[in-house]
This record gives sequence, structure tokens and C-alpha cells, in this order.
Amino acid sequence: MQLPPAFISKYQALLGAEAIPFLDSFQAPAVHGFRINPLKPPANLTIDLSHPIPTVPNGYYGKVAGKTPEHQSGYVYSQEPSAMQVAQVVNPQAGERVLDLCAAPGGKSTQLAGMLNNSGLLVANEIDRSRAKVLVENLERAGVWNPLILNEDPDSLARHFPRYFDKILVDAPCSGEGMFRKNPQAMKYWSLDYPAACAVRQRTILPAALKMLKPGGELVYSTCTFAPEEDEQIIAWLLKEFPLKVVPITKTAGMEDGRPAWANQNPALADTVRLFPQNLPGDGHFIAKLRYEPTDAAGSLIKTQRSNVAGELRKWWQQLVSTEFTVDPATNLLSFGKTLYSYHPDIPDLQQLKVMRPGTPVANIKKQRLEPAYGLALALKPQSVQKRLTLTRAEWQIYVHGDTLSVDPKLPKGWYLLDCQGMPIGFGKVVQGTLKNFFPKGLRFQI
Repeated sequence: MQLPPAFISKYQALLGAEAIPFLDSFQAPAVHGFRINPLKPPANLTIDLSHPIPTVPNGYYGKVAGKTPEHQSGYVYSQEPSAMQVAQVVNPQAGERVLDLCAAPGGKSTQLAGMLNNSGLLVANEIDRSRAKVLVENLERAGVWNPLILNEDPDSLARHFPRYFDKILVDAPCSGEGMFRKNPQAMKYWSLDYPAACAVRQRTILPAALKMLKPGGELVYSTCTFAPEEDEQIIAWLLKEFPLKVVPITKTAGMEDGRPAWANQNPALADTVRLFPQNLPGDGHFIAKLRYEPTDAAGSLIKTQRSNVAGELRKWWQQLVSTEFTVDPATNLLSFGKTLYSYHPDIPDLQQLKVMRPGTPVANIKKQRLEPAYGLALALKPQSVQKRLTLTRAEWQIYVHGDTLSVDPKLPKGWYLLDCQGMPIGFGKVVQGTLKNFFPKGLRFQI
């Protein structure tokens, strides 16, 4: 790998003798990892789990293929190992309200959701609409229940969520120096001035994030860059301008202290974390954890979203539940577009927000009826349905291609939750010995 000469000179000056192993690390292959999704029911996975990541429950070193039942059903998520450490620092607790402010493509959001175990509320936001669509797909595949997925700028969010969240993650847009091995194209955008330009953007995002944090709440700030301008210097600025205190992060083997000398010598900066690729298997990251301690502890009330499902639409839902499910999977229902959603009752009124998804899609609204939604299949526990059908891996390939399947003509007519090796993969409808395919057209692929 041919690093930019100005990059080499910068870190030779900053690191001194440490620069040699640091710069040499860029010639090593990128390290890959993946996580097993704790939100999913037990299943027979065909995956190598022999190389666990010691600091990340359900995290493993290695590569996973995308066109497999394990990936399509959301049982595995491919994620760079150092990036997994960020959600571990956030450490959300059951019942908390958590915001992932710069969430796409969704690796950290899905990890946070698994740690919340579908309790509390996860709000995942992405300002770029095309990336927000990827975020939607990844959270749906992971079976996250009632996530609020938005496509907003931070200032707009702050007006809707005043002092609302217990934890906020700002995985900030950055110069990406830590990902050069994984994404060499990032070097084309890099210049000596680029980190300072990124820091300007980061300083516009963070004040809005703090407006949404409860008194006593915690902000986790992370980047995938080595640049002091975007790391220690941002934290030094935050500590100077806002009522924040650094929460020390417990460090394990390979993790280094942040460097006060690279900012304003504030010793509290040593309680942040630097991940250097020469010290541990993974790419570069910086992580800081801050507690918000304002003198004015007053909160603000918000107008919450009310259900708009009544009359005939609710009747159709109750008919679907009574014929296809063992329990009603959705307590709070919202009609949004041509879809019926389950949503969290504490979310604000959505009228003025750019909403990608208000919760979990439970049914598609058709003429005079409802059809169970693909997202519901990936979020359900198998015991929640009355009828279930197991497909072989060969039949799974036919299903994800969008084709029909022949089944036992004695099977009763109706909707079936389909699984492959115990992994729920979607819904199908049995009619006279044929399994009609309802795998979403936009997601279909061929092996």
C-alpha cells in the first residue's frame, strides 16, 4: 500500500519511534470480523465460530458470505473488529432510550439493539438518504423490534427530542485514516487539510447531540481516524465548551490511552481510547465517553405519536392475528404509507420528521385485506405463528430467487413462516400444494 507522503510525514512527527510499526501495519492485510445476532432464536448455523473476539460477546474473527441463509435471515453481521468496540463502550442498559446519530450502514445500531435485547427504544438516524435505505435493510434483517429510523439533520432532531436520550452515539463522519487498509480508495480523498475540515463538521454535529441528552446521560464519540484534530482535540473542545466529564473507559490488551499532548494537555484525555492496528487485530479507531452534567436539569415534554389504526383496518389486523398467529405481535399499530407498523409508544409525533421507518413492518395493506410483512418474519419468534414450514438450503435458494415451490398438497391453506435450519427467512402462502413466494422483489438474488 502506497500511503500519501504527507500522511507518512505527519505521523512520523507525531509518533517518533512508534511510527515505524504504525506505518508498517498498513502493509498487513485487513482483519475481518462478524457478529452472531443475539435477537434471533437458536438455529443450526454453518459458520466457523472458532476464533472469538475476547472483548465482544458474540463477536468473531473471520469472513462470512453474504448469499447464505445465515446472512439473509440476519443471524450474522459482517463488521470490522475494532468497530465492534464502540457499542461495547456505549453499553446500553435494558429499557434505555438510545440514539445512534450517524448510523449507516447499521453495524453499531444492530449491535446496540442486540445489547438492548429489544427493550427500551433505539432511534437510528442517517442524514444521507441513500445510506439511510441501507440502514433500513440492515435493521430489518437483524429483526430489531420497533426501531425508529430517520433521515434527519442533527439540528432538526434536537428540536424533536429535547433532553430525551439516556445514551447517544456519535460515530462521526471523519477522514477515515483508520480504514485505509479496508478501503484504500479513502486515500484519494485524504489531504493534510482534510482532518481539520472534518473536525469543522464534527463541531456542528455535537452541540445538537448534546441538546438531546438527558442530564446525567452519556455521549459516546468515536471516529475511524488517527487524526488528533478529530479525536483528542474534539474532546478537549467539548470539555471546555460544555458541562461534560470524561468517563474512563476500561482498557484491555492492545488498547492505548488517548494522548493529552496531542490536544491541550488535559489529563482527562488519557481516559479516552485509541486503537492502533499495530497493537491489536483490527483497524484504527478512537473512542471517548462523556457524561452530561448541566446545571439546569429541567427536561421538556414532547407530544407522542398516537395510533391511527381503527375501524376496518384494525378489524383486518385482528382477523390476520386470529388466523395466523398464536399471540398478537403488535401492541401499538401505526398506518404509514401502504404498510402497517408496530411502533414504540414513546416516540414523538412524526408529522414533521423525515421518517424512513416508524417501527417494525407487520403487514402490507392490500385491497380489503392485509398480508404479513417480510420484516415481521425476521423479527418473530417461531412459536408466535400457527403454521411453520422448513426449507432445505436448496429450497432456500429457490425462495430467495423469487420462485414458487411445490409442497405437500395435504398442507392446510394459509400463511407459513418459513425457516431454513431453524432460521426464519420470510413468509410464504400455501395454496393447493404450491408455496407462493412473498420474498420482497427488491431483495431477490441468485446463487
